[in-house]
Amino acid sequence: MNVELVKEYRFESAHRLPQVPIGHKCSRLHGHSFKFEIHVQGPVDERTGWLIDFGVLDDKVMPIVGQLDHHYLNEVEGLENPTSEVLARWLFDRIRPQVPSLVAVTLYETCDARCIYRGE
Repeated sequence: MNVELVKEYRFESAHRLPQVPIGHKCSRLHGHSFKFEIHVQGPVDERTGWLIDFGVLDDKVMPIVGQLDHHYLNEVEGLENPTSEVLARWLFDRIRPQVPSLVAVTLYETCDARCIYRGE
């Protein structure tokens, strides 16, 4: 049996988008209550009955969340232009080496706007 599991994480951060037109609201410093989901996929172990322990995911992902939570994203290496698209890829690229079964990251910038990144 193959499954896809989804685990949610949250962080608070400030940013500004330096590449938008002059006067665009996102060019000003502002913050978001970000939420993201990691999607892992693979076979269920017949003995344990699960793909992966959610606690193992937390152990791998929370140090990465710590690099973002209550930080100014523009000062984080690789996030100089921290759009949702760039941030979703940034998360994927850092989580995937820790969690090889990762197939996607869904990043919510607001409650009604999100970006899904599935790797290259």
